[in-house]
Amino acid sequence: MSNRVLLEVIALDAGDAVAAQSGGADRLELVTDMAADGLTPPVSTFTAIRAAVDIPLRVMLRLSDGFAAGGPADVDALVGAAQALREVGADEFVLGFLDDHGQPDLVTIERLLAVVDDCRWTFHRAIDHAADRDSLRKQLADLPGLDTYLTAGSPAGVDDGMRTLLAEAARHGEPGYEPRLLVGGGLRLDHVPRLRQAGLTGFHIGGAARPGGWSTPVDPAAVREWRTALDA
Repeated sequence: MSNRVLLEVIALDAGDAVAAQSGGADRLELVTDMAADGLTPPVSTFTAIRAAVDIPLRVMLRLSDGFAAGGPADVDALVGAAQALREVGADEFVLGFLDDHGQPDLVTIERLLAVVDDCRWTFHRAIDHAADRDSLRKQLADLPGLDTYLTAGSPAGVDDGMRTLLAEAARHGEPGYEPRLLVGGGLRLDHVPRLRQAGLTGFHIGGAARPGGWSTPVDPAAVREWRTALDA
């Protein structure tokens, strides 16, 4: 799979997971409550999905909408959730928090990393809301396990962020730019050729895998359409 373009699909339950894998997903992002843009799922959801599929699972660590971790009690709850997920076998995660100035909340991030034991993880779309993307990357560059940035290049989505995505793709390998760019957020199939031409190899879909909307399950045919486009 090393040369295969990565397709990550959001899964809310085991049914979503099975459908996504059958459609050709390489990895799943596990969340709950998409009305809040995806929060940490219950342990029971993780264990059900882990039993249903054999592809990698990245579990969201976020307990409230937005990109602030909250107060000490909120951070303690988040650490507790991460510990509980690790205890049942979760070994890949999605996280990322900003402070009031749009800088990375390193205290919270490092507390979580201490719990997840150097697992591989994605810094999610908080990067699209950061005060300075380049500075954020350089501040996070030495954190263990960070191998992916989920980004649209802009808070408004891929249409607005395309220039940023292409510019960052061109810097791949520079200090702070080693992690894979996983493109997601308003991503459409017509974006794929330009992004692939720029060398991008990671794509993340949520609503695009559910033509009927978030109240409907993942459609394996929709996932397969993306798999076919990425493999072309």
